[in-house]
Amino acid sequence: MSTGELEAVEAFEQLGLTSYEAKVFIALHQLGAGTARDIAEITDVPRSQVYSVAESLEERGLLAVQQSNPIRYRPVSVEEARDTLRDQFEREQDRAFEYVETIKNEPAGEETQEDIWTVRGRDRVDDRTADILSQAEERIVFGTRLPELVTDPIERALAERAAAGVAVSIVSRHDEIERRFAGVEGVTVEDPPAHRTDDQRSGRIVIADDDGILLSVLGGEGGETAIWSSGSLFATVLIQLIEASDEMQVE
Repeated sequence: MSTGELEAVEAFEQLGLTSYEAKVFIALHQLGAGTARDIAEITDVPRSQVYSVAESLEERGLLAVQQSNPIRYRPVSVEEARDTLRDQFEREQDRAFEYVETIKNEPAGEETQEDIWTVRGRDRVDDRTADILSQAEERIVFGTRLPELVTDPIERALAERAAAGVAVSIVSRHDEIERRFAGVEGVTVEDPPAHRTDDQRSGRIVIADDDGILLSVLGGEGGETAIWSSGSLFATVLIQLIEASDEMQVE
């Protein structure tokens, strides 16, 4: 089997066909039409298996059967097969996720919901940060010492929430960050409390309303790890502790 055919078989398997079904379907397109013997001669599908495989493909709507002696098989067109498999895949997808939707809020025995989560990797932390920011309805505090941690999606999320009336505060000593938000209405930029020093491992802090928080630290080679929580008692308490600590230090 050539590399291209092997990859095609694997792709058909991802669409729900068995290996034998994929091989028979491909063989029939190569032949145009053929008998079980014809198919067996150009594939590794045993002739005795071709009949049941062809029957399965017929049920899927991927081939037609000519009631002759011997029986001959003809594949549907590539476009028709593409539409058929797409429809079948989408139906199965809907069926799977509809079930998940029905059970997602049901309690699972004695398990309890996690209030705090960990996310690793710069891109994933970027995505989670933008997501938490986009959910804010009243206020946002976003702090970082590094301009590269204010990605374009994060900058857009901050500006969009400010335009929606959310009070947005950027905390950073970096001049570039201050310049980027200088002309954005509804966004204020301020220095962090004087007692805080620039820890080289610090990444970013996000506070959204009173119950969404993300804290990250940087590792080697641009790596980043964050803990986050949203809509939880844990987030509310941690935000209160952080803000109380800053107030006490200022006093």
